[in-house]
Amino acid sequence: MNSHASNPGIRATRVRVTGLVQGVGFRPFVWRLAEEEGLSGKVWNDAAGVLATVIGPDDAVLRFLSRLRAEAPPLARIDDIRSEPDTAPLDKALAGFQITTSIAGEVATGIVPDAATCPACLRETLDPAGRRFRYPFTNCTHCGPRLSIVTAIPYDRANTSMAPFVMCAQCQAEYEAPADRRFHAQPIACPQCGPRVWIEQAGNEVGTTEPIKLIAQRIAKGEIVAVKGIGGFHLAVDASNDKAVDTLRARKKRPRKPLAIMARDLDQVRAYCGVSEEEADLLTSAAAPIVLLEPKQETGLASGLAPGTDRLGVMLPYTPLHHLMMLELSRPIVLTSGNLSEEPQAIENTQARKSLNQIADAYLMHDRAIMNRLDDSVVRMSRSGNAVLRRARGLAPTPIRLAEVLRQSSVPVLAMGGELKSTFCFLQNGQAIVSQHMGDLENRRTLEDFQKTLTLFRRMYDFDPQLIAIDSHSDYLSTQLGRRIAAEAGAELTEVQHHHAHFAACLAEAGVSPNDDASLAIVLDGSGLGTDKTIWGGELLVGGYRHFERVGHFQPVSLPGASAAIREPWRNLYAHLQVAFGSEEALKVCDGILNDRFTDTNLSILDRMINKGLNAPLSSSAGRMFDAVAAALGVCVERQSFEGETGLALEAMARPFASNEEGYPIDINGAETKVFTWKSLWAALLEDLQAGVDRGRISARFQIALIDALARCSIQIAQERGIKRIVLSGGVMQNELLLDGLEERLRSKGMEVILPRELPANDGGICLGQAVIAAIKAEV
Repeated sequence: MNSHASNPGIRATRVRVTGLVQGVGFRPFVWRLAEEEGLSGKVWNDAAGVLATVIGPDDAVLRFLSRLRAEAPPLARIDDIRSEPDTAPLDKALAGFQITTSIAGEVATGIVPDAATCPACLRETLDPAGRRFRYPFTNCTHCGPRLSIVTAIPYDRANTSMAPFVMCAQCQAEYEAPADRRFHAQPIACPQCGPRVWIEQAGNEVGTTEPIKLIAQRIAKGEIVAVKGIGGFHLAVDASNDKAVDTLRARKKRPRKPLAIMARDLDQVRAYCGVSEEEADLLTSAAAPIVLLEPKQETGLASGLAPGTDRLGVMLPYTPLHHLMMLELSRPIVLTSGNLSEEPQAIENTQARKSLNQIADAYLMHDRAIMNRLDDSVVRMSRSGNAVLRRARGLAPTPIRLAEVLRQSSVPVLAMGGELKSTFCFLQNGQAIVSQHMGDLENRRTLEDFQKTLTLFRRMYDFDPQLIAIDSHSDYLSTQLGRRIAAEAGAELTEVQHHHAHFAACLAEAGVSPNDDASLAIVLDGSGLGTDKTIWGGELLVGGYRHFERVGHFQPVSLPGASAAIREPWRNLYAHLQVAFGSEEALKVCDGILNDRFTDTNLSILDRMINKGLNAPLSSSAGRMFDAVAAALGVCVERQSFEGETGLALEAMARPFASNEEGYPIDINGAETKVFTWKSLWAALLEDLQAGVDRGRISARFQIALIDALARCSIQIAQERGIKRIVLSGGVMQNELLLDGLEERLRSKGMEVILPRELPANDGGICLGQAVIAAIKAEV
């Protein structure tokens, strides 16, 4: 006989909660609610999320269920709550409400991203009367490391790099008390039992009782120091010291790429930059990303922080260690990844000693191992809203919830992403888990890091893919690795065209259903292999997840020298002039008005390469178009020091003029397929150059021309085909002027516009598109 029958009005309910509900204080939250509602039962973690049995009066159980979602802990994200009658023995359950041990099982829950220090932990760290006074690893269930220290699910201490640190009696008591905010806070620690910090110089520990204070003093004196953070080592210098910043650039071999700074608090940020309410919210969020802000004039900061740009990357302290360090300093500091340019940042102490010894004057070390390397996330707020430019610490690997139809897919998919801005994606059980940003796979150490992280994630999520999605470019290292994994695992392989993946990623992130996905996409980027085996990058596509049609594109232009043309903008400039005016006229222009752009170059060789198709593949790339215009304006003519440098420079140059200019003419030809051609644009641009028009004004006219032409053409195509939804994606869409201008123009014509929100518009987001396309094809 069911024991519930003797207790009329009492119900036993089993509750399943899925989402980001582990490591965020969810079980003690459930315990507190149950206590307040007078319910008995138990709650526990398993690999699918949180499971609870609650027993009590009907009205109390209903209130409990309602409060679960409404009052969830700050770091939790509830995807679903399901309840059903339970057959638990009532008499035993009435003894009280218990939090029980986690159990293993099929992995379906997510790992919560690392979270910035919460106000309660910061107050405790700064309280002279507290036992964690000035302790750099203070944390609780509302803040602290997560992804950076975890090695497996469920997220328990034994599955983190805190396992070697045995809790003292006081920490153990906090850990075991359901009413304490540190109940089951896996990284819990204090000065008696947790990690420690120290200073090293030339391989030897520097004796001091105040290592953080001493390292801050050395920064203030102009030294370069390596600081071990939550997801890797950073290099730090005084952001107002020109010599220190220049020295850092020289040692790090990072001549012009922007450097981010860390400020003590919002008040200090406002002393140096304009900060909107939305930007302040981003800075102070649990993710604590780098936010691109507009710097004020004459701030006293070093001139070499972000040369050639008009935005400055700024972040606030996000660990107690950073808070303590910044409290000792009167000015912001540069805080950039601890690596040589283009390599992954160091995460291990021995690795940092070796790789940073020619850069850093001293090290601030600690002994908590970093299990997952995490760069700082980068975000921007503009008129079109929040955009993620790099998704890493604080944001990854929050699962992306898909449309209901997509959640029904049962095939586990691994998507390998691209070559640059590399990420991978797991698609299973209706959600997509996209890894943190890992960099460019052309670098050997980055490729090794990608493989190591992929292996670790597969173990953490117990993920065994049946289908592997790869980019259709056979030379991509991610594609080659995907083929090897498929062969080893006996998994099916699906190739996905690069720009189709950009397109589908936006649709999936926006929750668009495959049953209603007819859209037009404008995808602008540097390069991706097209279906015709040429290099695409300025594309108008119509379709959805299952298929696409190329309905428009930029005029193909040769890349003389192939990959060399990506690094050296002068090559693209000549190629564009040659296509626009022919060889004879192009050479005249280069010998005349643009003579100083081609010093020590042999254009006749370039001309032969283009005309004979020798190492000069055709490309419709928007990125290379920006390179050509930049070179014409004297920007990065000989070489770009980092990918996308010309785009950043042209955007900054144009911004003061963008609201008062008209664009150059762009001709659009073709009936079935629209082709954007550049002869009229180049003729007008060169005329302005010859007339001495301000280069910023010319840059603005060029970018407005793109907005006008893309909007005009895409609206015409959409209207002809009865399409109401337009997607904007690709790395070039990280240009704020271009994105905002297009978005506003298209919306004014009644179009629904979809932009990337959770993932970057660049190649850091294409793995999601690959995964969804592959899953849908597998279900057909």
